[in-house]
Amino acid sequence: MKIITVTGLKGGVGKSTTAIHIAAYFSGLGKTLLVDGDPNHTAVAWAHRGNLPFDVVTSQQSLKAVAGKDWVIFDTPARPNSEDLSELIKGCDLLVLPTSPDIVSILPMIDTVKALGRANYRALITIVPPKPSRDGEAAQAELRAAGYPLFDTMIRRSVAFTKAAVMGSTVRELDDPRLVGAWEDYQALGKEISGVLA
Repeated sequence: MKIITVTGLKGGVGKSTTAIHIAAYFSGLGKTLLVDGDPNHTAVAWAHRGNLPFDVVTSQQSLKAVAGKDWVIFDTPARPNSEDLSELIKGCDLLVLPTSPDIVSILPMIDTVKALGRANYRALITIVPPKPSRDGEAAQAELRAAGYPLFDTMIRRSVAFTKAAVMGSTVRELDDPRLVGAWEDYQALGKEISGVLA
């Protein structure tokens, strides 16, 4: 079993959306569970509105649910305390740290990294504005130059994620050719994660 945790000190950076879509990607590779540790239970509510291709449980229900799973994805609360972070590090194979490409989001991501110590993590640039903006590339280049491990994949901002949340599905299920880029981003991310964990 491989365990991937999506965490960070700032809300509003696509953490739950990322956890849901990472789980969707890995559900195509084996039995997948998403553990919703966020007090808002965003992932649980998302699942109740529709039909996700993997199981979603709260952290209180997770002990029984993990048996027999190939992939377990944890969606943590925003702003986990240092004790929670230290438990996350012990129990997972990879931490994914989403951040949007603005200083208000990047600084809390850097604070998260400082609290992690020697954990296996990668930062993920999310909610990237469309071209001609180069905010995503600029943030990625600055973080890379500062020595932070990053995914090459960036997640572009898209109305697809709002539509999927309303329907209780993933962006993969949306029947609109204009929105396929949203799933392509998460497919690319899933492949990168597989490479990191190989």
